Amino acid sequence: MPTDLPNLLTLSRIAAVPLLVMFAVLQSPWGDVGACAVFSVAAITDYFDGKIARSRQQTSAFGRMLDPIADKLLVGAALMLLAGLSHLSLWGLLPAIVIMLREILVSGMREYLAGLAVGLPVTRLAKWKTGVQMTALGVLLAGDRGAAALGVGILPIGLLGEVLLWLAAALTLFTGWDYLSAGLRHAEAEDTDRTPQSGKEVPSP
Repeated sequence: MPTDLPNLLTLSRIAAVPLLVMFAVLQSPWGDVGACAVFSVAAITDYFDGKIARSRQQTSAFGRMLDPIADKLLVGAALMLLAGLSHLSLWGLLPAIVIMLREILVSGMREYLAGLAVGLPVTRLAKWKTGVQMTALGVLLAGDRGAAALGVGILPIGLLGEVLLWLAAALTLFTGWDYLSAGLRHAEAEDTDRTPQSGKEVPSP
């Protein structure tokens, strides 16, 4: 049900997006800290909603539908804020583009495979990718300005965040290729089933 705790945690990630934007557009040290805090708490719910749902046997179609949507809204908003507010260097923008394109690719694959009643399971590597990606985005949202407000300005927070973003982008390419390969295999199998030896498509019943 939508009111189950796992689903409420998922909904909270969507509700966090406007709050994240509000803090980020302040463009102040404590605004950056607030944006980092909101994003980090929202990202942590991504781990707990699935864990709680499995332990309480509260998995639902509503949750399966909403969970990837909430993740992509949160990640997409963070990436656009970082790019739009110039929190990324040119070299940091490149992995951000890779990550955004991968999200679009996987969404397209899931939509196609849903029509075939085929799911895309989340791999262990994809979970590592998500963890590194969320950490990178949280660090970048805080940035050097937020680090200075917290008294740790001596640390190269912006550089660390971009290094982590590059690592996330590398993992993104591997997992994205896995999903694309799975989608292509199913598409090829479907075309083979629909096409007779003569090369003409079998009419739909």
